[in-house]
Amino acid sequence: MSTPNRKRLVAGAASAVLAGTLALQSPAVADPGDSTDVEVTVDIEEIREPGVLALSIAADSVALSEDGSTLLVRQFVGTLPTVTVSDTRTPEEVPDGAAWAVLGSATDFVGAAGQAPISAGHLGWKPKLLDGGETGQVTEGEEVVTVVDEPTQPGNNVGLVDQELLVSTFDSEAVAGNSYSVNADLYLRTPADVAAGSYASTLTLSLFE
Repeated sequence: MSTPNRKRLVAGAASAVLAGTLALQSPAVADPGDSTDVEVTVDIEEIREPGVLALSIAADSVALSEDGSTLLVRQFVGTLPTVTVSDTRTPEEVPDGAAWAVLGSATDFVGAAGQAPISAGHLGWKPKLLDGGETGQVTEGEEVVTVVDEPTQPGNNVGLVDQELLVSTFDSEAVAGNSYSVNADLYLRTPADVAAGSYASTLTLSLFE
């Protein structure tokens, strides 16, 4: 190989080394009395709140009106405001084997003018599932009739004196991440000679899991 060619090759190699050297970034240098800056960065992810199981009711009162009375029994009817169970949890957040239910019970009807109270056994309901989702695993409770009725199911003519089932699921994990709604036909049935006047009762709904 001739000498000129060898010079060109060396020069080319030197150029490559020089180009590589220029690509390196020099560290920050500060003379005494001067200052230099260091940028500090961090990526902070948004905090994810855990899901919750919650109960809500569309209204806090309902007025019953007379309809369907007979010579022996006076009947007053209405509709329970829509009850919604919302579960914003993921299936992984639900305890294994968990199930939830909404139960209801009523106090005696107390007369505003001192009339004798009407026991909660005279108040019945027939739950109606409005939105049970697509799993088929959310169901409404059975009808509970009053103490003046013949039972439609064994032992169900007791009225809402105890915690009666409104809606439930046996598999919380399977129905997590959705909302479900239900209401109920309400009816107060009393003897025909019940004292006239205004009465009030409190119907308490509770969500358990």
